[in-house]
Amino acid sequence: MLLNVKDLAVGFHTYRGDIHAVRGVSFSVNEGEIIGIVGESGCGKSVTSHAIMGLLPEENSFIEKGSINFAGKNLVNLSNEEWRKIRGKDIAMIFQDPMTSLNPVLTIGYQLMESIRIHSNMNNAEIRSEAIKLLQAVGISAPEERLQRYPHEFSGGMRQRVMIAMALAGRPKLLIADEPTTALDVTIQAQIMELLKKLRKELNMSIILISHDLGVIAGICDRVNVMYAGEIAETGTASEIFHNPQHPYTKGLLKALPKINANRQEKLAVIDGQPPDLLYEVKGCGFFPRCEYAMKVCQEYRPDLEKINNENKHCVRCWLLEKKRQEGGNLDE
Repeated sequence: MLLNVKDLAVGFHTYRGDIHAVRGVSFSVNEGEIIGIVGESGCGKSVTSHAIMGLLPEENSFIEKGSINFAGKNLVNLSNEEWRKIRGKDIAMIFQDPMTSLNPVLTIGYQLMESIRIHSNMNNAEIRSEAIKLLQAVGISAPEERLQRYPHEFSGGMRQRVMIAMALAGRPKLLIADEPTTALDVTIQAQIMELLKKLRKELNMSIILISHDLGVIAGICDRVNVMYAGEIAETGTASEIFHNPQHPYTKGLLKALPKINANRQEKLAVIDGQPPDLLYEVKGCGFFPRCEYAMKVCQEYRPDLEKINNENKHCVRCWLLEKKRQEGGNLDE
């Protein structure tokens, strides 16, 4: 096991009070595995990834509890000096918007070679050669000439490829991709996803893919975590999540997907209501106010994330599981 996040809770101090953005999240990532984290905006996906990267804002964030164990080392409460040895080398990240992640007044080559220089002992000639190899690896043609270009001279897809090349500069064991295909057209999205799959296979690199796009998650991930209101509502293999969803929220997300053969007049399904305000304590199940299957117990008590059966690791945080068991069955039936 490469990464093990256990009972992680993250909060933020605000003028309104403390917001509990992540509430007891646990999951693991094995070597060479691609894990998906999916959910609507504000569910805690990015906060979880920033906690793993040690990028939470120091001025107002705090880790309430939990551990982040990477390759046998707990990353919680590391010093800045310790993080500099890990971030970019062992764990790297691709951010959502490559245009704002790249410095517009510096060439692509300068920024890429700076990433290589930080994590290696190469001389300038070797660094330039490595930068060219990285651009070639991510599918950018004429890399020698591209090194002299500025970010605005690249398309959105090419800028994202540059960001991937920069993330690979330290040969990381774990790559976190936070909404890497946002604002890209579907053709470029597919190319970026194929590139990530290719790099995973060639480098045996683990990937955490964060997205609200279920189609992207389905096409690349081995396992999927569905997040809602700062916690994991359901987890399982991609096949289990997409072909046998059990949590009402997961089912609602899948129903909201556009269908290719749908009638043009048919409206998309929606999940009525709003997520809970995490400024206040969430009593019971966070999805209770929006759930069509809600019971009284859902309002009073928070369900645990439990296995659906003993044959797999498909787990759901829902009182319907207990109800089914009391009736002599389980959610698979």
